[in-house]
Amino acid sequence: MSQTESSAPPSGGVLIVGSITADLTTFSHRLPARGETILGDEFTLVLGGKGANQAIAAALAGSSAHMVSCVGTDLFSPLLTEGMQSAGVNTEHVRRVSGPSGIAHIRVDDSGENDIVMVPLANSSLSEAQIDAAFSARAGSSTVLLTQLEIPWALTQYSIRKGHEAGLTVILDPAPATVLDDAIWPLIDIVTPNETEARLLTGIVVTDLESATAAGRWFVDRGVRYALITMAAAGALLVSATEIKHFDAIPVQSVDTTAAGDAFAGYLGAALALGHDLPDAIGRAMAAGALTVTKRGASPSLPSRADVETLLTRHTAMRATKA
Repeated sequence: MSQTESSAPPSGGVLIVGSITADLTTFSHRLPARGETILGDEFTLVLGGKGANQAIAAALAGSSAHMVSCVGTDLFSPLLTEGMQSAGVNTEHVRRVSGPSGIAHIRVDDSGENDIVMVPLANSSLSEAQIDAAFSARAGSSTVLLTQLEIPWALTQYSIRKGHEAGLTVILDPAPATVLDDAIWPLIDIVTPNETEARLLTGIVVTDLESATAAGRWFVDRGVRYALITMAAAGALLVSATEIKHFDAIPVQSVDTTAAGDAFAGYLGAALALGHDLPDAIGRAMAAGALTVTKRGASPSLPSRADVETLLTRHTAMRATKA
């Protein structure tokens, strides 16, 4: 029985198999047109990568978080490993390999929207043997596996199989979206695509709750236990074989949407590992994602558990007042 259905106390934390990058981000009034050069307003260089961001979010949420990944031997390597360690992430299974670390080039406009080019580099050196070693050491003390698609898909699939066999709750953030092997869907407990990823994977254009429901059923029909479609200001929709539940977004002023999905996934995994039921875990993930978009950058924008609790309390009070 998966953690999403069990009321037993958690035996441990979150195992994250995924990417680590140095995020080079430019901020400008608007994004340039094709072939155009414009002047920007600011530049940042910070720790990022979907795997690292989710690991940090899980650690900030109060769970133990164990990262499985690779970094290079370049000048960025200390920024990446020390950044995770200072956030409370265990990096025992982060391997240093010859060559450059992964890089993400991010552009953000004044509305907070972004586009990203991610170059895997060292992340492509992750191996089955490295994943085996991490599972051997940590699967027994973890209850949740988080993984994404910024590492070679064969290794994401391998991790999903290992997690399923070990009885972990397997959460897949299918980003960046790519065509996946149908055999893997029944091994996934929760898949968390946004509207764009849902469209690319299912062929269904997600514009409202009706189309999000159709996309969610596409995943469930293929064996996923829960499809959780995230829709920014429209909230999130949970679809399973027996229920459909909408979760309202928490209104905030968006500054930069980078890492909002990672905050969501990390807090979702951590809340489940800490024993919260799925609806409560989703509420915490929604609050974490909302807070993340109010600050610039990837890992620096990830919120603390205290800030998430405060936002949830305030949001609950506001809803009660309106009722």
